Amino acid sequence: MDEHYFTPSPTTDARRFPLAVRLAGRDLELVSSASVFSGHGVDKATAVLLNRLDEITEPPARARILDLGCGWGPIALTAAITHPDAEVWAVDVSERARELTAQNVERAGLTNVRVVAPDEVPEDLMLDAIWSNPPIRIGKPALHDLLLQWTARLTPEGTAALVVGKNLGADPLARWLGEQLPDREVAKVASAKGFRVLEVGPVRPA
Repeated sequence: MDEHYFTPSPTTDARRFPLAVRLAGRDLELVSSASVFSGHGVDKATAVLLNRLDEITEPPARARILDLGCGWGPIALTAAITHPDAEVWAVDVSERARELTAQNVERAGLTNVRVVAPDEVPEDLMLDAIWSNPPIRIGKPALHDLLLQWTARLTPEGTAALVVGKNLGADPLARWLGEQLPDREVAKVASAKGFRVLEVGPVRPA
């Protein structure tokens, strides 16, 4: 495939197909496409993150939660179902991914998800939590820029949970994040099936 899931306006086959999945204890009849990341179901990394939510910091009441790189929406939908009082932001550079997530939000009957392009997020929006299976394959420089851009939006008490494959550099990424964010603790909070869940913690007390 010449195009990638992080292509803003893909020209590959846009045909939709039904997708039956279970998220946050709910059986959902959604829609997907082969032209988005893991279009045929929840990928292994995302499944590890969603199965280990009890091991990451619980967002506060009425939290603002960001799904960075939403794809067809499994993380955003889970966040919205498990935290109905939250304001969930589903962000992706891919127009097709955003279209699918918006359709799936509607199919799931959710009203607390905003699906937007990265540049449509208000500049003053601060986040209580970031949940993400980040796009590792965009390359290290682009990934580093992306993570610094969005972790800078965390409130002092905010946290970021990132799931990354061990073979794709989870441990070096954890070290790098710790170096770049010295006022926050970066920890490996869970590990399963070749993936690690990294958490960027709140700002340490002075």
